[in-house]
This record gives sequence, C-alpha cells and structure tokens, in this order.
Amino acid sequence: MHRVTALVRPAQSTFELAFAAQVFGVERPGLVTRYAFGVCAERPGAVSTRAGYDMLVTDGLDALDRADTVIVPGWLPTDEAPSPAVAGALRRAHARGARVVSICSGAFALAYAGLLDGRRATTHWALTDELAARFPYVQVDPDVLYVDHGDLATSAGAGAGIDLCIHLVRRDQGARYAAHIARTMVMPPHREGGQSQYVPPPHPGQIDGTLAPLLEWITGRLGEQVSVEAMAAYVGLSARTLARRFAEQLGTSPGQWLLAQRIATAQDLLESTDLPLDAIARRVGLSSATNLRRRFHTALGTTPGAYRRAFRARE
Repeated sequence: MHRVTALVRPAQSTFELAFAAQVFGVERPGLVTRYAFGVCAERPGAVSTRAGYDMLVTDGLDALDRADTVIVPGWLPTDEAPSPAVAGALRRAHARGARVVSICSGAFALAYAGLLDGRRATTHWALTDELAARFPYVQVDPDVLYVDHGDLATSAGAGAGIDLCIHLVRRDQGARYAAHIARTMVMPPHREGGQSQYVPPPHPGQIDGTLAPLLEWITGRLGEQVSVEAMAAYVGLSARTLARRFAEQLGTSPGQWLLAQRIATAQDLLESTDLPLDAIARRVGLSSATNLRRRFHTALGTTPGAYRRAFRARE
C-alpha cells in the first residue's frame, strides 16, 4: 500500500486537496486499492479553509515521516515561508526517499524548503514570475502542465494538478489502472506534462471547428501511418491551420499528440497482452520493435520490456 499524505495549512484551498483525495483516497469497485490517503498539519486540530468552513485534522508533521508521497496542495499566501518545523519535515521526507509533490502554489513551499534549487519546476502561470524572482536558483518553466523528476514533481494551476496526479498513478500502477481512475472522474486518461498550461479560451470559430471528430478518426487509425497532411485533408484545412488549431485547443502539435496516443496504447497492450514487441509496434503505428523501444524510452525513461515486467508482475 502506497501511503499518500497531504500537508495542509490555514487557510487551505479546498479544490487542490479534494482532487488529490479523489485520485488517491477513493475506493473504486473493480479496482484493487493500492493507495492510502491521509492529511496532516503542523498544528493538528481545526484548520480553516478558503471555502468558509473548518476541517478537523488529527495528524501532525510526524505523518510525513511515514509517507511514500507527500503532497502540498497549494501554499497561500506565497510570501509566507513555512516554519522551520514544516520545512524540515519536507526536507526529511525527501531525504529518506519519499516523493514530494506540489500542486499550483504549493511549489513555493518546496522552494522555501530548498528542494527545488537547481531543478526545473512550474506553478500557476500567474505566479511563475514571482517564483522565478523569489527563488533565482529554481529553473522555472512557465509553459508546461507539470514537471516530474521522479523524486520531486510540480504542477501548474489546479486543473494541471489533476493531470499530474493521474500521471503519478500511471507511473506507479500502469496505464490501465490510471485510465480506470480517470474514467470514474470523467477525466482524459493522460495529458503530457509538456503541453502548454495557458491555452486561450475558444472563440466562436474554434468552437465550430472542434478537433473532436478528427481525434476520434486518428484514434481509430493508430496502426496506420497517419501524416499531418492526411489529418489536415480529413478536416479540409491546411497543415499550418491544423497546427494552429492543435495549439489553440490542445496546447500541443498534431505530431506530438499522435505520438502520445501511440505510446499510451502501447503501454496498455504491454500490460494487458502477451503480444511480441514487433506486433505491438505495428498495432500502434510505430513500424518496428526498434522504433517502439526508442520512442518508449524517450517518452517514459524505460524500455517496453522493463515496463511489461513491472506491471504484468503487479497484476
């Protein structure tokens, strides 16, 4: 059982805490429970929230000493540094091997504790300039959904925090397990962390020109060599206009989106079938086992064989 503990403070933002609990703390029919979720505070007792009510927190900072993953679901106001006890507890958890994760403004707590020095990190787009100015040793990336180093992870705004939580489940438990959780939350199963966090709101022309039919068409043809030109021809656009639509609506390019779908489908096949790598590569449109290995390792930092051994053994 992987223990996830959220560190809260008054006045706590409820949304960031709630979706972390929804991902890691809810038992779901038909899905083996692999996480235990808890909440702690520097001073146990009544903790005020930004939603106008107090919540009762019974665990203190010693709960972080037992956590496998520590989540800081926001840190407001951002100009208030954690107490020495809180900063020390975060550093201690990280030093013993716990994964430390921030959602939205929670990156400031990690930065105050010195955990982000020399690391790439992100936060809500409205706070990236402040984070960079206040912590010059942090490599602030203002234009991604999340950054995951394995031992440390930071997300942009609250919505991107959901993406990060689903991504962490995917890394821990595999694509199929994460997709099950995403479906129960009516969420997309996977958004790449490198996608832009600030996608402008759609204007009427974009709403009329939604990419949904094209995405469905592409998903049904992953085994084929679908070019950007073929995508553009399907919707009657130029390749340049199609690229602009992808950037506006999805924050990524057509080629990057297609490759992410191919990798995600390969993950599912590795978990759920005994198909050889060449067959999986052909099925997802990556032509050969060699190409699959290269693309898979670039995207996930591991090999298809190692991925299959890890998640088939878990099942």
